[in-house]
Amino acid sequence: MSQRILLIYNPRAGKGQFLSALSSVIDLFTKAGLAVEVYPTQGPGDAVNKIAGLRDDYAMIVPAGGDGTLDEIVTGLMRGRKDIPVGYIPVGSTNDFASSLSLSNNIIEAVGDIIDGEPRGIDVGIFNIEHVFIYIAAFGAFTEVAYETNQDLKNMFGHAAYLLEATKRLADLKAYEIQVNAENYSMREEYIFGMVTNSISVGGIKNITGTDVRLDDGLFEVTLIRNPKNILELQEIIGCLLMQNRDTDLIDSFKTSWVELEAVHEIPWTMDGEYGGSWKRVRIENRKQAFRLLLEPERAFIGEN
Repeated sequence: MSQRILLIYNPRAGKGQFLSALSSVIDLFTKAGLAVEVYPTQGPGDAVNKIAGLRDDYAMIVPAGGDGTLDEIVTGLMRGRKDIPVGYIPVGSTNDFASSLSLSNNIIEAVGDIIDGEPRGIDVGIFNIEHVFIYIAAFGAFTEVAYETNQDLKNMFGHAAYLLEATKRLADLKAYEIQVNAENYSMREEYIFGMVTNSISVGGIKNITGTDVRLDDGLFEVTLIRNPKNILELQEIIGCLLMQNRDTDLIDSFKTSWVELEAVHEIPWTMDGEYGGSWKRVRIENRKQAFRLLLEPERAFIGEN
């Protein structure tokens, strides 16, 4: 097996802090007996093309960036039909996927975990056949809330900051009439928000996707929020989500390996925090353990005690 690795980083992720640690990162990998090839991404989509077009054999690919960078790496691997282990250095602003796996946000510690890591299979989402996402596909009212809430507010008020941001948007809520079909599930309802997730963290909020979440079980967690009639119902919805309590008729949630949604009109979607186009019909499938992520052996996996 090749002992070469491809270190691919987003120069703009995390305010560029990775650049100051780059030489130390290369030194650590070199001391571990790995020859490092470095590639800075040149813009959106560049990492996808780089990985999909790889001709050389690598022991691992190490992306340094946010969840979007990791998304591009996994997309490239799947498009190129390559099976190369991935070691993730999370240096983005939100890092929901890294948070789900409790990956270190200390760059040097993250490198050490990768060097000592073992490959674990991770599920991948396929959106309308050709689009790949690693932790979330979402539509509707709160799609931007978690990403646009001021970070100072998050630090000061925690979950209440999201409530404040969301309630400001009540007048702009738009309900979509959608027929939802999945394994052992069928419902037609008006929804203001929906997310199909393989993560325990969304927008920096942990456990918002439900309980007993695993990233390798071939199942998504689906959360659909019905149209609230007033501000009190909206507050009930947000409170239930933040308190990890789904005991309300206003939230439909279930697990499934696939889900189909058909709307009366086109709905804008986001995938892993990036715009994913507008669609009337959507089919989302879970590809069980479609890529391998390097994790330190003693780290408890999602769902494990």
